[in-house]
Amino acid sequence: MAPGQAKYKRILLKLSGEALQGQDSFGISHDIISEIAAEIKEVHDLGVEIAIVTGGGNFFRGVRANELGIDRASADYMGMLATMINGIALQNALEKKGLHTRLISALEVKEISEPFIPRRAVRHLEKGRVVIFAAGTGNPFFTTDTAAALRAIEIKADVLLKATKVEGVFSADPKQVSTATKFTHISYADVLAKELKIMDSTAISLSKDNHLVIKIFNITRKGNIKEAITQDGIGTMINLKGEASD
Repeated sequence: MAPGQAKYKRILLKLSGEALQGQDSFGISHDIISEIAAEIKEVHDLGVEIAIVTGGGNFFRGVRANELGIDRASADYMGMLATMINGIALQNALEKKGLHTRLISALEVKEISEPFIPRRAVRHLEKGRVVIFAAGTGNPFFTTDTAAALRAIEIKADVLLKATKVEGVFSADPKQVSTATKFTHISYADVLAKELKIMDSTAISLSKDNHLVIKIFNITRKGNIKEAITQDGIGTMINLKGEASD
């Protein structure tokens, strides 16, 4: 494989709300979302079909339900609306870079988005459009990590790329445990057995059952989205046997 050549034809990129927030305490950083859009365009220019799932934690997280005295289901729907805000902002940033996009929502918001229809979403990808999935799965009690795994499987993505603020999967939280070690490759079973909190257990189990390869990488390093699909050794690969597969 030539240097700089993409290892995957179709990817699903999971972007957390916090990734769009940058160093701001709330909302969306204009500079960060513009940088992310520019990196996504670089990947698109390699001929890669790109789908994106957005989180909403920069505005609201459903897990705050108890803290706020709100019913969990209601709080989760609030979180889904937060992902819609991020989806619209990301769509705008991508189109300013010259990309064609489609915003697809698991909730019906026909004025600004399309409903999720798997075959239609795949057709958009085949036509070179960047597809943004918002509103999670459309159901409460499921995280956007699970939504990312589900959508990746439905569109037959080659890999689920989860963008985080750490270099990959570690044996413990590297911010709290200085001796934590990074895994280059790890199996789904080990992630679950070791109770590593890089993704929720439902997302990991769903990926395991459908042999969806996951790559965890640090999005705060400029250029890492492209490097994650063109280079070995970036982040952590999660697959069936915990061995090199890319």
